[in-house]
Amino acid sequence: MSDANVRIPEDAKERLAAIAAAEGLSLRAYLARLAETLLTPAEREARAEQARAALQEWNGYAPSAAEQRDLDAELDRRLERAAGR
Repeated sequence: MSDANVRIPEDAKERLAAIAAAEGLSLRAYLARLAETLLTPAEREARAEQARAALQEWNGYAPSAAEQRDLDAELDRRLERAAGR
């Protein structure tokens, strides 16, 4: 594993270190574990495609590009409302 210097605000570093310590981990170990739980944009896209393929095989779900845009817009609207924006 290569070391990398990552510059973040001191308060963010202190917060992450406190969270890591509360879990009995070093900051390095905590960040490594956190990285394992997150997906890159390419990984998210691949999972979304797998889900679409599984839904299409299971129940014929195959929205058009326009339907996907409408669904994305509706999801964005609901997320904004839930966030209280």
